[in-house]
Amino acid sequence: MYATIVIPAHNEEDCIGPLLREVIGACRALPVREIIVVDDGSTDQTADCAIAASGDHPMLRIIRHGRRQGQSRALLTGIRAASQDLIVTLDADGQNDPADFDSLFTAYASRQAHTTRMIIAGQRRGRRDSFVRRASSRIANRVRATLLNDNVRDTGCSLKLFRRQDFLELPFFDHIHRFLPAMMKAAGVKVVLVDVSHRARTAGRSKYGIWDRLLFGVHDLLGVRWLMKRLIAYV
Repeated sequence: MYATIVIPAHNEEDCIGPLLREVIGACRALPVREIIVVDDGSTDQTADCAIAASGDHPMLRIIRHGRRQGQSRALLTGIRAASQDLIVTLDADGQNDPADFDSLFTAYASRQAHTTRMIIAGQRRGRRDSFVRRASSRIANRVRATLLNDNVRDTGCSLKLFRRQDFLELPFFDHIHRFLPAMMKAAGVKVVLVDVSHRARTAGRSKYGIWDRLLFGVHDLLGVRWLMKRLIAYV
């Protein structure tokens, strides 16, 4: 199977160029045939910077949303447009290292003789975020893991590999990107966890505040728990 890299981006003009050069370099030795950047209604030069960084690289495609629709919708746009069977997701802020793609593909390849229905989910080690952000994330992850029983330490890591078909068969909702391992598990997809590195943000700023995460998280958890119970009935 070959893969498409999907990168949702919003106002990341300072990060997207250097990141894409890393992504293109990391993909040379991997079964990647396409890179899609979904510019989610940026008000800066994110799309132009992505085009400039790519040069005439044949694998790169840029898709633009006319207005901001959120990270989950940007992922859905990219995954629907993807031409390959496997999807690798990556944030545009540069905090995940594209060199870790290799770990995801290795984990998938070593298990596909048993099943191709799996999600390889990265878990950040040595997070390079502020203490407050790390602490709030730790609490949120513990609450989520308790309520959803997904056994995932770090669902906020954007680095994931999964089959396009498995994603498109899930019921879509806003913020689904935060609950992919839990939703995949409920749908009968095997969840495989892989430790990946994490880097400090060097430019731009996070699009999510601590209170935003907590406010949406409570409502989302209740909805996801309800959905998972319905999905399990069909596995």
